[in-house]
This record gives sequence, structure tokens and C-alpha cells, in this order.
Amino acid sequence: MNFRVGGKQYSGTSAVEIIRALQQDMMGDRNQRLTLRQFLLWSLSQLDNQIPSRELDVSDKLSDEVVSLNYLYLRDDYGAGRFQRYA
Repeated sequence: MNFRVGGKQYSGTSAVEIIRALQQDMMGDRNQRLTLRQFLLWSLSQLDNQIPSRELDVSDKLSDEVVSLNYLYLRDDYGAGRFQRYA
């Protein structure tokens, strides 16, 4: 799976791997303090002019992979990132 944000491409075998790489790039040393769901909510708050945060369900009833994939689809749908096909 490949996902592009701005000029950078993130690759992984799962959406969670891509989210973790995004988290590292966006948060740097601060990323240790946030859970995956906290990071996703924080990230959406940074994009609130593009993506309504109410669009993402981060409930514990969903797996990390489902929540992460939904987040990436939201970014793709709202033009804040783009899924890329493998070459």
C-alpha cells in the first residue's frame, strides 16, 4: 500500500504502518505520547479546514487497521493525501 502526502510517499503492508510513519514525520519526538487514535484525532484537527473531524469513528469497537484505513480514505477523499498504485 502506498499513500502520498504532499511530496512524500509512505509505503507499508498495512494502513497502521503508514499511519505510524506519518505520525513519526508529523510529530517527531512528541509522537511517543499519543496512541494511534489520539494521533488520528490530532491530525484531523490540523486539517479541520479540509476534513470534518466528525467523519472519523475512532471507537474501540473498530480495529486499529480499520480506523487507520478509514483515516487514509478520508484524506484521499478530501484531497489531503492520495493513494498511489504500485508501479
